[in-house]
Amino acid sequence: MTYKLPVFAVAPMINWTDRHYRFFARQLSAHAVLYTEMIVADAVLRGDRERLLRCAVAETPVALQLGGNNPGKLAEAARIGVGFGYSEINMNVGCPSDRVQSGTFGACLMREPEVVADCVAAMKAAVGVPVTVKCRIGVDDQEPEIALRALLDRVRAAGVDGLWVHARKAWLQGLSPKENRDIPPLDYGLVHRIKAETPDLFIGINGGLATLEDALRQLRHLDTPSALDGVMLGRAAYHDSAMLTGVDAAFAHPLTGAPPVAVDPGALTEAGHRRSPDFWCGVRDAMMAYAAGHIADGGRLVHVTRHMVGLFQGWPGARRYRQILSADATRAGAGPEVISAAFAAVLSEAGARAAAE
Repeated sequence: MTYKLPVFAVAPMINWTDRHYRFFARQLSAHAVLYTEMIVADAVLRGDRERLLRCAVAETPVALQLGGNNPGKLAEAARIGVGFGYSEINMNVGCPSDRVQSGTFGACLMREPEVVADCVAAMKAAVGVPVTVKCRIGVDDQEPEIALRALLDRVRAAGVDGLWVHARKAWLQGLSPKENRDIPPLDYGLVHRIKAETPDLFIGINGGLATLEDALRQLRHLDTPSALDGVMLGRAAYHDSAMLTGVDAAFAHPLTGAPPVAVDPGALTEAGHRRSPDFWCGVRDAMMAYAAGHIADGGRLVHVTRHMVGLFQGWPGARRYRQILSADATRAGAGPEVISAAFAAVLSEAGARAAAE
């Protein structure tokens, strides 16, 4: 793996981590690795590639997550994806949804590690960027100690560059995708053990991490054999997106190796998110300009702002911020001025509190 370790990543999430979200997230953190939502290989081969794969330089580093089980199709989709600027190709071996199961990929491939290995080998032969796998620790009645190691052994032999492990089983029958994110018990210890057994392979952990502090706890004891190489947060980072503003103070840039950024001691502080007023104004201005471009291309403001609603959790003025984005951004003809008004609701309150203190 070519990343500067350890890595902080935002997980691939269907319908959420689209290009609009990734642009927004990149305004909050330069050092987080971002992942696309899962894109099925067949869609890349047959669909509107520009719509599916467009990736702005400003978003990087971004990994493209692919779904499928056909080595040839995945290799061609990976090759096409790299042409759009992605810095990593990731194979989904963790999604338990019925739609994915019907295509015989995602989490059900935990039962077929040899197929996953063939897919990894084909993608490795097709592209020059890292190829990784995101998986569960097992499915249904599999024994995780056996199932995860079986997958690891196969993909490692195929040349995989890293393994992101959601530290839960997936139950393919009886639990919904949402329930599969919460009900199966977590086994972080297993992930640490397989890292100790394979110190030369990138192993990252995902599942149940709700805060940046949770993530950092998984990375303690970096000088021990079981020290993980990366942490990945999903819905927690999406719903409280200001969490990402703390990433750059704790993690180096994964591609350039630029060191963590010192926190401004004079920053506005709410819920542990410490950035200067100039920083927040910069986020506002960047999102207004981005939204204007999207609208000029025929899009709607809400396509962008729906990802921004959770930005100021716990801040004074946050309720009004959410109201403005939730109501005004959906109206016909809504423009970037809605973003300006929403930010004003928070920054004026936070500035007044800072001045009073």
